[in-house]
Amino acid sequence: MCQGDDPSCAEFERHRAALMGDLARERRSFLKSSFVAAGAATTLAAGGLSLVSPALAQTAAQRQPRQPSHYNLPANADTVHWGYFSKLLKPQIEIHSGDYVTIETLTHHANDDAERMIDRDPGAESVYLWTKDKKGVNRRGAGSMEAPIGAGGGLGVHICTGPVAIIGAEPGDVLEVRILDVKPRPSANPKFKHAAFGSNAAANWGFHYKDMLTGDRPREVVTIYEIDATGERNWAHALYNFRWPTVTDPSGIVHKVIDYPGLPVDHSKTERNYDVLKGIRVPIRPHFGTMGLAPKEADIVSSIPPSYTGGNIDNWRIGKGATMYYPVAVPGALFSAGDPHASQGDSELCGTAIECSLTGTFQFILHKQSDLAGTALEALNFPMIETQDDWVLQGFSYANYLEELGPQAQSDIYSKSSIDLAMRDAFRKMRQFLMHAKGLTEDEAISLMSIAVDFGITQVVDGNWGVHAIIKKEVFAGRA
Repeated sequence: MCQGDDPSCAEFERHRAALMGDLARERRSFLKSSFVAAGAATTLAAGGLSLVSPALAQTAAQRQPRQPSHYNLPANADTVHWGYFSKLLKPQIEIHSGDYVTIETLTHHANDDAERMIDRDPGAESVYLWTKDKKGVNRRGAGSMEAPIGAGGGLGVHICTGPVAIIGAEPGDVLEVRILDVKPRPSANPKFKHAAFGSNAAANWGFHYKDMLTGDRPREVVTIYEIDATGERNWAHALYNFRWPTVTDPSGIVHKVIDYPGLPVDHSKTERNYDVLKGIRVPIRPHFGTMGLAPKEADIVSSIPPSYTGGNIDNWRIGKGATMYYPVAVPGALFSAGDPHASQGDSELCGTAIECSLTGTFQFILHKQSDLAGTALEALNFPMIETQDDWVLQGFSYANYLEELGPQAQSDIYSKSSIDLAMRDAFRKMRQFLMHAKGLTEDEAISLMSIAVDFGITQVVDGNWGVHAIIKKEVFAGRA
């Protein structure tokens, strides 16, 4: 919990008080709503507004040992791990089921414009510190510490804050993560008051990279976007773009392309084009591209390919108001969050979203395996998204690539993924959900999938490609 006279603690307490006030107001509004007046219990039973039944929710609440606490987890060089998940990481905090945590997350693209996204921000400066003698965070990726391009080899790129350990979590349990609030991290540079910024890199790993029509081919182009940090404007606009220059990092290594996270761009060597996307307003939908638990199959796992415990899902629906469900694979669950996005379209086609630092507030609810029999969560072995209106099941080319592809899985996955495989996985998961959680026969499930389920391409840039399947809760409103 936040303690002491640190100014960041005071800011956290102000944020916590405001958040708790907002939640109280929302609860009062909910209790007065037509939903309650019409009979919430009947609606819950008929439509299944949540995967967690009232009985399961009550059981989880009874397991919570005390009133929930609210913790603050800042992002700095001591609290982040860059480019990987690991069951060996020491937890930054340990919490009980029911507790709240406000977690700061930093974009791994902040050095595309350090003036706007790093300067005078102590947490970001500590993470991005890199001189010829020292790096604030040395390992960047799951690769070798002696990799020629830098420690970790860039085999994983996302700055992840955590992990958070949930006391009593064990393999076979399900962790429910409620996303209560998401806010952009304002620029700390006084020249850019009330603004936040993000970067979109049309990069060498993008789907488009070898299929371009004009100009120098191939090329990498970075576009910097501005976001209103006050929340008064719900759209982003492009400031400028630039061609990726050859970068010589502080260790003296030359990078002709974006191949290692956190490379410091020297803008004296770039040509900024301010005549870009004029009049275009991009609706913002802040979310966390990478959020999940530590897998059990390897000690250090790249943050790039997503898998059964979550990770780099890159689904824009993982934002405020959504709930995530994850199967627990290791003791404590070990939750981390990162890869914050201001906005992204389905596919994340060119390689990234608008990569923008965010702060989220989460509540963690642990559902023990012994309580799951006969519930919708009993057979959950993949990450699942729940919003107010939808259930979203996440398919991948390989549901658990670490297990399916063997010892070389973390390299082989990049050559073996396909949309066909991801579609097959999403289909099988939705069929399982409809049959197990909703009691349909296989024939009923297949018919319903064709007429009422929307399948979409989540991303084609993360090694383990993704297809999501969305079904609206209202489909089940008439079931007794």
